[in-house]
Amino acid sequence: MAISTAIIKFTNKIFPKVVHPFNLQNQGTETYAQWQYRKGEDTIRFFLEARTADEMFKNKQVLDMGCGAAGKSLYYCSLGAEKVTGVEIVAHYEQEANALAAELGFADRFQFVCASAFELPFPDNSFDTIIMNDFMEHVSDPARTLKEALRLIRPTGAIYINFPPYYHPTGAHLSDVINMPWVHLFFTENMLVKAYKELVKGLPDEKERLELRISKDENGREYFGYINKMTLKKFKRILAQLNIQPAYYREVPLRSWMAPLAKLPGIKEMFVKMGVCIIQKQ
Repeated sequence: MAISTAIIKFTNKIFPKVVHPFNLQNQGTETYAQWQYRKGEDTIRFFLEARTADEMFKNKQVLDMGCGAAGKSLYYCSLGAEKVTGVEIVAHYEQEANALAAELGFADRFQFVCASAFELPFPDNSFDTIIMNDFMEHVSDPARTLKEALRLIRPTGAIYINFPPYYHPTGAHLSDVINMPWVHLFFTENMLVKAYKELVKGLPDEKERLELRISKDENGREYFGYINKMTLKKFKRILAQLNIQPAYYREVPLRSWMAPLAKLPGIKEMFVKMGVCIIQKQ
């Protein structure tokens, strides 16, 4: 076992576990879709500082980009959406999503579409509301994804984006098996890949986790293809390149007392919980 892996395994005994839906599902506590539905309000909490839930969802055609198992999509149905379309590239979430939709009585107002966010099978101006919750940090081409959202949003609609920046304590998205905060600042990606593979070994969903998290480049090097290392600086640069002036933008600190740290150049992104942005077609 690599020394770095041994160190990470040791830190797991020191730092508290982060509650993670993958582990809850393995324990039989609740499915990923059920967890998403239960946490649905958290996905829009920061938008509600600028918009009401009715403005976002009531009688709206909604697109949830990067819906996962679509529990959050179904939560938007519960807020009065006329129809919610969840888009996800991971095909095996579809069965779980449709099962929960039927259980909750939303099957007639929900659609799961397995497709790339770069080219979606919908006409221009199809949606009143587009949600990108914890999604912008995952797509391989964020600018192209945002262009597609701008194509699909109606002139009177709005795009809602929130994401944890890469230097967030769990910005490496490995907290399903690694407890140490900011672990990606102390270990190389190669070290973390090796540690992750060791820590998921023997889990019921080991294969699914590895397929989801780890990719290989043209030289066979393994890396975390699941994330694009999106930072607030990079996101704002994309907005500028696309000539987008947000209707609302906020950087939420990890804790209220950390607000001064979340404004300091050089280290601010380590102390930002969420970047929050609302875009209206201009």
